[in-house]
Amino acid sequence: MPSPGYPASGAYGPSRPAPAPALFDLVLRILAGVWVELTLTGLLLVPAVLLGVVVHPLAGAALVLVVVAVMLGVPGLRAWLGRLLYGRIVRRQFDGAVRACLIWTYRDQTPKVRRLERVPAGEVLHVAVPVGGTITNLQDSAETLAAALQVREVRVERDPDNARRGAVALVRRDPLTQPAPPWPQLERGRLDLWQPVPVGVDDTGRQVALSLPERNVLLGGEPGAGKSAALSLLVATAALDPAVRLHLFDGKLVELACWAGAADHSVGPDTEQANLVLRTLQAEMETRYLALLANKARKVTPAMGLPLHVLVVDELAHYLLAPDRKVRTEFAELLRDLVARGRAAGLIVLAATQKPAHDVIPTALRDLFGVRWALRCNTPQASDTILGSGWASAGYTASTIDPAHRGVGHLLHEGGTPTRLRCHYLDDDDLAELALRAEVIRQTSPDEVPMAVTAVCAAWSPPSERTRRLPSQRAFRR
Repeated sequence: MPSPGYPASGAYGPSRPAPAPALFDLVLRILAGVWVELTLTGLLLVPAVLLGVVVHPLAGAALVLVVVAVMLGVPGLRAWLGRLLYGRIVRRQFDGAVRACLIWTYRDQTPKVRRLERVPAGEVLHVAVPVGGTITNLQDSAETLAAALQVREVRVERDPDNARRGAVALVRRDPLTQPAPPWPQLERGRLDLWQPVPVGVDDTGRQVALSLPERNVLLGGEPGAGKSAALSLLVATAALDPAVRLHLFDGKLVELACWAGAADHSVGPDTEQANLVLRTLQAEMETRYLALLANKARKVTPAMGLPLHVLVVDELAHYLLAPDRKVRTEFAELLRDLVARGRAAGLIVLAATQKPAHDVIPTALRDLFGVRWALRCNTPQASDTILGSGWASAGYTASTIDPAHRGVGHLLHEGGTPTRLRCHYLDDDDLAELALRAEVIRQTSPDEVPMAVTAVCAAWSPPSERTRRLPSQRAFRR
């Protein structure tokens, strides 16, 4: 039997000499684990003892009391000290759990915690494994570690740039059980769609942002899962960027109605009318490619000054299930062409649907969306239809989301793994105010935007007061 703390012979090389005596090894390990606490205690007691010897014993005691009072009385110092000591406790717990679960590697070394980050869900430990071990060792023992640490879950991610390093998330609570905080851009005026859009918080409590240029987004989920809430964040950002040309396709007629005043086109459930707008956008795309060719450019960039075109299709299935087969086929082909070729030309497609199955949305169209956002689904198969085949079996499924947690879903970026998050929520009052603000910004010069936004906020009122305030609002909008 191998010596305690060492793998069997051949696991990481030939057998090694026996370790130091167990008691001596234990003492060294304890001292190494509490060196910060010992240092702080020494810095406090040594001056006090010297002062007590040189002056008077009471002087040393008084010094200790004064220093402790300052530490506890100064908020910033108290918070720093609390974070420091709490971090040391978490590091010792992690080290003990790794040893208890027999995950240590060569020469009895455990993963070294290089940095500890506190997040709303718990803590994230940025670790480096010792020589002879891999991050996979920790990933395979995540459930065992969670039980040893008595936390909700342990998640381990490898650093893509360094195989020896990784991040270990100790999830103590699920922040997604609570509504996401207010949308960070709710009080802002003019926005820039070239910048990432904050869309929610992930299950560690950190902000998640989505970059839209050169990407197309497909949102799916059962009724009431929160698709409209998620889509409204993207539409609001596009509407508040006066350089963006907005085109709305609203299968329910009323879901996107508040943004009609800021849109170039606003189409209802009429699929033939939708095809007319799509043909216009297809011609715009062709014109842009000719301009790019003439300038020897590969794609539209912010420096070119060309506006981004954002196509918002709510209830995509409605247009693809139109009674006239010829009309719905044309819609599918036009939209597929815009999704396939429009990215480099500055066209962005945002599509939401309840049922993205292949018998409703052709796979030739559905598979072109680089960004997938799956809200709650009834089955793992439905979740895979949105995110892509195989994600449910890998543990990323929207079918396990609690129906009470609206807006929770999995966001899959291009080339990444799905991120579980809860999107920010904009209520009807927020949407109406943002839509009015967008209309004003689009009719105002850049220098006058701050003043115009202030006027909009002053003119806005909740629905209960809207009737008596309506005349002044109308005058302002003109």
